[in-house]
Amino acid sequence: MASRSTVPAALSIAGSDSGANAGIQADLLSFAANGVYGTTAITCLTAQNPTGVSAIQAAEADFVEAQIDQVLRYYPVKAIKTGMLFNREIILAVARRLKKAPLIPLVIDPVSVATSGHALLQEDALEALKLHLLPLATVLTPNLDEAKLLLNRQISNPAEMREAALDLARAYQATVLLKGGHLPGDNLVDVVASPDGQSQRFNQNRILDIDTHGSGCTLSAAIAAQIARGNSIPNSISIARSYLRQGMENPIKLPQSPFINHLP
Repeated sequence: MASRSTVPAALSIAGSDSGANAGIQADLLSFAANGVYGTTAITCLTAQNPTGVSAIQAAEADFVEAQIDQVLRYYPVKAIKTGMLFNREIILAVARRLKKAPLIPLVIDPVSVATSGHALLQEDALEALKLHLLPLATVLTPNLDEAKLLLNRQISNPAEMREAALDLARAYQATVLLKGGHLPGDNLVDVVASPDGQSQRFNQNRILDIDTHGSGCTLSAAIAAQIARGNSIPNSISIARSYLRQGMENPIKLPQSPFINHLP
């Protein structure tokens, strides 16, 4: 009988996107495309599509913790990622449970605002995120708006991006991938920084005429998947960036707009 290879598992702790471009739905597709078994702890239900969010229903914090507990009790989870956590109570519950699993790498996408501009993190939750969850991170993947919130300062060019990424890496002792897609122009810059003061800049051309809703979820989920597969953090980030790029260069073409193809 032929031997069966073991598939690693990953866990996404995030919100559900009814339009399926982002959130739990994008995470599960990204996990599958990157060769891992996806499990979930759903923090919120959202009524949304790429143009906006009309309603959010948050889960009870203890129920989110119960989902995480059941997954970690049974599945051999090799990496965890967090996305939309929404409120202080959920953040504290997630941090409390993940402190009991310190050996599992944690990728944090500090989701705060939807692409459409709708707030996905309550104001009083930011401090809980900074104090209780971010210190547990292995990899942190903020976009510019999220980095501005975390550092309480403007970030307007690649030089400021590098300093911001290094400051976050030192503050939370995590590898930071700071995404520059919100800067103007067609030349995109991402910066990766590590707590030891090393940094690397990546440049690529902006892909025009595609809806990028869900790109942050897709990228962070792919990083977590690659870590679960046993790749190093630098290699996981590199593979995940290439995966996202492929998904954007070969989009799913719906009548409304081309969207990221999670199975390119």
